[in-house]
Parts: sequence; C-alpha cells; structure tokens
Amino acid sequence: MPRAIASATISFGLVTIPVNVYPATEAGAEIRFHWLHAKCGMRLKQQYYCPKDDEVVSRKDMIKGYELGKGRFVTFTAEELKALEEQATQTIEVSEFVPIDKVDPVYFDRAYHLGPAKNGQRAFAVLGKAMAQSVRAALGSYAARGKQYLVLLRPFGNALVLHQLHYEEEIRSPVASFDGKVKEGELKLARQLIDQISTERFKPEAYRDEVRERVRAQIKRKAEGKEIAAPAAQRREGKVLDLMEALKASLGTREPRRGGGRKPAKRAARSTSRRRGARRSSAA
Repeated sequence: MPRAIASATISFGLVTIPVNVYPATEAGAEIRFHWLHAKCGMRLKQQYYCPKDDEVVSRKDMIKGYELGKGRFVTFTAEELKALEEQATQTIEVSEFVPIDKVDPVYFDRAYHLGPAKNGQRAFAVLGKAMAQSVRAALGSYAARGKQYLVLLRPFGNALVLHQLHYEEEIRSPVASFDGKVKEGELKLARQLIDQISTERFKPEAYRDEVRERVRAQIKRKAEGKEIAAPAAQRREGKVLDLMEALKASLGTREPRRGGGRKPAKRAARSTSRRRGARRSSAA
C-alpha cells in the first residue's frame, strides 16, 4: 500500500471524517532524460544568471517579484510571501453535492485516492455508499501548501477519489464550434460509425503506451551496448476523400467508383432498375 502524502478531514454539516490522502497516479512511469556534460558524462546543475551584472546568482541573493509590466516588478521577501499564503486547515469543506456528469472533465486537474484514517472507517463507508447510490459528487475547498484548491470527491468503484479542479478563470474559451450546418446523410453515417465501434464500459487495461514501451526497450539495448535505430515512419496515404466517401469507407460499405464520376449509390440504383426491367421483359 502506498504511503499517505497528507491527512485531512472531510467536513459537511456537522459530520467530520478523518481521511488519508494517497497519490492516484504513478509519476515514476514517466521516462525522464537528464542533461549531462558530453565531455565527462556528469549530470549538469542549473544556475541562475543575471544578464545585467553578467554573473551567476546564488540562492541567498535571490528574491521573488511579480511583473507589473515589461521590466517592472514589485518584490516580496520570504516573510511577506508567507503572509500571503492561505493558512492550511487540512479540512475538505464540502459546500454542495452535484450530479457527477454535470462536472465537465475539462475542469479536472490532479487526482488523489482517499482512505479512512483512524476511527473514520464507518463514516467513510457511509459517505461513499450514499454518494454512489445518489450518483452525486461533493464539491468543496481544501487549503494546503499555501493555496486554496477547488476539489471534487466522487466514488471510484467502491472507493473515493479526490480531484483537484481548475477554477473557472483557468479554463480557456473554445477555439472552434461544431454548431454549423451538416448534411443529414453525413450525420447518419457518422452515428452508424460511432455505434459500430462503441462499447458500454471503459477498459483502460486495453490501452498501452506503445511509445514508452519502445523507448524503454531501446534504452535497454543502448545500456547493453547495442545500436538503436529510429523506426520507419508510418504515414497515411495523402489521398483526400470527401466526407461522405470517407464515412462510407470507414463503415466498409463504400462502393468503388467507375468511369463517368457518378456517385456509387446512383449507379447502384440505375443497375437495379435495369435488371428489374430486363426480368419483366423476359417474363413477358
């Protein structure tokens, strides 16, 4: 079991539930490369440089500042910055419960697992089951590390997850909209394609980071003294299809075009009509 990174108390109404906070994701899975000195292979250290005085500045000679305009800063001492920080209460103050599907995933930032602390097991179970049955999540605030966070608690299987959320002002406006005119036939084919490759359950175990696996394998080869080579790039053909044609091809129903540039559907209709006429003539 991973080690708790913090302890907190869930508070709503007169109810308080002591919990422990655990990391929900594995940062160690990320592959990191470091800058080394090409001459000797030693890992390099970062330094801060002052272009005005042309010298490297040590940490004891550094202060923080907020840029008011280009080249204009207001400076703060460490004591002043500490006075600005939010006092850590270690309390998750629940303000309301909302339907889980009403919080758009664009607001999600980081995720943490929650577990009951000492004497909190029963209350933790009651809260989790009640939220799962009502299909609702808890919205609230959490003060820690000098900041106040907007957080959401929601059931995750038969456990609870705490999501750190972005505030409204941190979300950028969309750059485009799909609120435009579309052809009914294209929309129908698109929905058929969605239905064709739809499932009723998200199965994350079915997906792998193939690039990460390839890089790890190449790192192993390199460490064993073997040569590594870049894989050949796989590119899609540059042929551009119109939307209707691409949708039909995706569904596996596209009929090949023949001379004259007529649409396959019309050609098929004409061919069927001719065959029916021929059968009526022969029957007569």
